[in-house]
Formats: sequence, structure tokens, C-alpha cells
Amino acid sequence: MTLIGRTRARGVETLTLDSPHNRNALSAALVGELTDALADCAKDADVRAIVLTHTGNTFSAGADLRDPPPPDALVALLRQIVALPKPVVARVTGHVRAGGLGLLAACDISAASPQATFAFTEVHIGVAPAVISLPLLPRTDPRALARYYLTGERFSAPEAARIGLLTTAGEDVDKALTPILDGLRRASPQALAETKALLTAKVLEAFDRDAADLAALSARLFSSAQAREGMTAFLERRDPAWVV
Repeated sequence: MTLIGRTRARGVETLTLDSPHNRNALSAALVGELTDALADCAKDADVRAIVLTHTGNTFSAGADLRDPPPPDALVALLRQIVALPKPVVARVTGHVRAGGLGLLAACDISAASPQATFAFTEVHIGVAPAVISLPLLPRTDPRALARYYLTGERFSAPEAARIGLLTTAGEDVDKALTPILDGLRRASPQALAETKALLTAKVLEAFDRDAADLAALSARLFSSAQAREGMTAFLERRDPAWVV
């Protein structure tokens, strides 16, 4: 079963997360397929830019608790998006949770419709948004992240745009993306690659400095007793034992 759909129009390759059975959760298989598809795009001279989108009403539900990718694989995928010498544009018309927000933050440009909602739900299952902080912390308002990281509250597309998680939010996401994609099509491949390198230098510094420690933190938390209770409670649709 293919988990990543691929289409192309006028130099823009669209990669579609297509794993509806688990709401496009970041399983080991999906992370592997997306990594391969992005590598193909990076090597293809006919691809000017990549759009990352989804089927169904969820962009990504975060890590697949039944088949999670190794922390190192998720780190590598996020870094690949940031370092790719071509712009990656997220198109979101559904919900984004936990690890899916890292995927969104790694993209260069992102647009969402009013149907999109966002939440860092890690604290509710006994873990922390560790690995995904690599692209999030350099790009998103720190006071807003403090609130949403610590509370797990759900927030809207306009709020996501206000805090820097999104580039734009609008009623018609495709209309919002039209001038963006037109601009990318008119830009030279060399200019795009070098300009992106300027924009992502600080983010890549964070990866190089902190990735190993944050991957280790993620692995430690996911193997903890509180995480086991949190994930079991989530799968059983009940509150975890620590809720007061």
C-alpha cells in the first residue's frame, strides 16, 4: 500500500500523505516513504518546488503510537525538509497534532484553511515535543509555544499564523497558495536553493547542535512509565491516572 501520493503540475510536485486508517500518523512506513519521495524530488531537475498536503480531515495526527518511527528517523526527515535545496510548501485543510506540527514547521511556507486546528498533545500522554522542537523553536513565537506546549490546548489557523507556525490562513487555501506557487515557478532554481540556504542556516544549526540530545530525550520519555500510562489511556479513550 502506497502511503504517499505523487502528482506534478508545471514544475510543482505534490506529495500527499495518504494513510487514512490512522489519520496520516507518522508511522515508520510513512516516514520512510516520505523520506524517499523528498529525496527523489531533490534530485529531479524538473521539480521547482514541493507541496506537502494530505487526504482526509487530518494533515497528521502525530506519531503513530502503534508503529512509531525511531526518533533518529524523524529527526532525519525534518532535517531533510529544512535542508532540501527546493522550497517545500505545506497545504493544510485539516487537523494537525503533535509530531505533525514538526512536519509543518520544517516546511518553508505553509497555508491552512479555517477547518485546520492545531495542538501539541504530547503532555497529555506523558512525553514532550522534543524532536519537533528543532524546527519549531527557531521559527515560532516563544511565549505562544510556552502556552501551547505546556497546556496541549487546541488553537485555530489564524492563531497559528499569528504565532509564526503558518505563513498564511485563509478561507480558500488554494487561492492563498496561487501567488506563492506562481512566484516559485518564476524563480531560478539556483536562486531558490541559495536563498533557502540563507533562511534555514539558523534552523540547521539547531539540528546540528541539539538533535542527538533531543532524540535521546524522546526515546527516554516514550519508554517511561508515565508515557505507557498516557498512551494506554489514549488508546482506551480514558483519562490517564495523573489527571486531577
